[in-house]
Amino acid sequence: MKELELNNSDPEDIEFLLAKVEGSFGIRFHGKELVHVNTFGEMCDHIKNKIVLDHEDNCTSQQAFYKLRGALMTALQIDKETVTPDTLLKDLLPKPIRRSKTKQIEKNLGFKLSLLRPPHFIMQYLGLLFIGSLIGLGFSWQYALVGLGLSIAGFWLAVKMGNELDLRTVRELVEKMSREHYLKSRRNPKTYNKNEIEKVLIEWFSYDLVIDKSKLTRDASLT
Repeated sequence: MKELELNNSDPEDIEFLLAKVEGSFGIRFHGKELVHVNTFGEMCDHIKNKIVLDHEDNCTSQQAFYKLRGALMTALQIDKETVTPDTLLKDLLPKPIRRSKTKQIEKNLGFKLSLLRPPHFIMQYLGLLFIGSLIGLGFSWQYALVGLGLSIAGFWLAVKMGNELDLRTVRELVEKMSREHYLKSRRNPKTYNKNEIEKVLIEWFSYDLVIDKSKLTRDASLT
């Protein structure tokens, strides 16, 4: 996977994204099999060819919505009319119950949503502490090690206790599910819709690597 690079993108970000692609589509990349993939279209075709499942011409996003709605109804004890694609997540998951209910929703779905994050200012402060501690190793290693320990522990605790939402609506969460848990979001996880894969990958590369969708054409160079 390390041989695959996109212009102006961090190779580590691409490698991490491809690892998520593996998990979502139930495939594995081996060795240097992607080294000869030169365009975005070739990569989409390569991934489609690796998915050895029955094709069913139905919509994964629609199935993901029904699965999510069912999980929300069970966890929150609400009627299905309450949940529409435009429903705001902050209204369904107010802060006092957000973490506990998110865990219940994930349990009902059978996979992690990675929905909550720490406040940005806390992560920025911990990042500055970490960088400052690294610099401080050249001056006072004892204090620097304390700073590094505090920043690392802070990162762990912040992620564990994070309670902020990056997504606004149920529709955005359904799109995330369809990307990151494609097979598990389908009614029958032993099937896939081959006509959706390229669209899903466009959405994924655009979202994770902050690339304009218009640039993700089939002829777009990857190296």
